[in-house]
Amino acid sequence: MVLSESVDQQEYKNLLYLLDDADCVYTAYIRTGSIWKGGTDSKITLTLYDADGYGIRINDIEAWGGLMGPDYDYFERKNLDIFSGRGPCLTGPPCEMNLTSDGTGSGHGWYCNYVEVTTTGVHMPCAQQEFEVEQWLATDTSPYELTAIRNYCDEYSSTRRHVILESNTSSTSVRVAK
Repeated sequence: MVLSESVDQQEYKNLLYLLDDADCVYTAYIRTGSIWKGGTDSKITLTLYDADGYGIRINDIEAWGGLMGPDYDYFERKNLDIFSGRGPCLTGPPCEMNLTSDGTGSGHGWYCNYVEVTTTGVHMPCAQQEFEVEQWLATDTSPYELTAIRNYCDEYSSTRRHVILESNTSSTSVRVAK
């Protein structure tokens, strides 16, 4: 495990607890647009944050929790793709999202309509958040970015710094330093 920034000892213990605690279930519904050539074969990463700055990164969401079957082609034009898996519980409902394409594969460009996320855990209420994307994730089409960030958290969340823990699993806890 590698910390990208230094943190105090208590915060480090809290981060280790979150990393080892996989008691929540995350379900993501991702809609690909109907735009011609709007699908992709790239690997997609989804990172979710709560208002306190805790987060979970899901690297290669298809491998992590694709539910559509072994011969299904994810992220194709007009698809509603469903993913679900376990991960560390956040301290509240997700209110910020980072959706990133790795830009690989034939037809790397991808038009995403939205990402809808539900979360639940033991003795926790279910939470649901829709993140409207309506954007190309591509290097050859405006806005020429492979990442879409949507932040519905409070007005101060844009000044937070991300401290990222890395592990060998497909999901990684993230702590945001204020």
